[in-house]
Amino acid sequence: MKKLRLIYCLILLLLLSNVNADEQHLQSAHIEGNDTVATYYLHEIFIYPPMQFKNKKQERFYWRTVRDVKLTLPIAKILTKEMIRTDSVMSTMSRKERRRFWKQYERLLYTQYEAQFRDMTAGQGQMLMLLIDRESGQTSYNVIKKYKGGFVAGCFQILAKMFGNDLKAEYDGNDKDQIVERVITLVEAGQL
Repeated sequence: MKKLRLIYCLILLLLLSNVNADEQHLQSAHIEGNDTVATYYLHEIFIYPPMQFKNKKQERFYWRTVRDVKLTLPIAKILTKEMIRTDSVMSTMSRKERRRFWKQYERLLYTQYEAQFRDMTAGQGQMLMLLIDRESGQTSYNVIKKYKGGFVAGCFQILAKMFGNDLKAEYDGNDKDQIVERVITLVEAGQL
């Protein structure tokens, strides 16, 4: 009997020591005979083969990609949610109301996010464009065209091309953006 009490105390102590860490993952607990069985959900763990770098340049590129994804992924998710919300609000408005709403909303966005965008490097801006395409399914060119018009989108595309970027570049996680997709998966899982 003493041994059984000791085991119960140890189990209770173990469970109480992990309450905060595992509280959000506890799915259910049920009684089987004289035992209480807890069911937990665990986070998915992604296992990739270790990165093999041919030289220091490749390694720097990888860690720069990690840094840029960590910075821009939350912003891309926020902007995608804002686009969805804005589209639903603007769909009920007339053309004149949409223009007025968009001017006010654009000022609000500018004051809210200006500091974050000013601190970004060109590479981080390019990563943000890719991630917006990944999250929303629309290239940056199409987003600008949708909200600002075709002429403005064309001007921005010419300007981007002058600096070696492309607003029409599409995200391709299966081919050219495999490393970015790997980094995103690991960042979202909390492994990086």
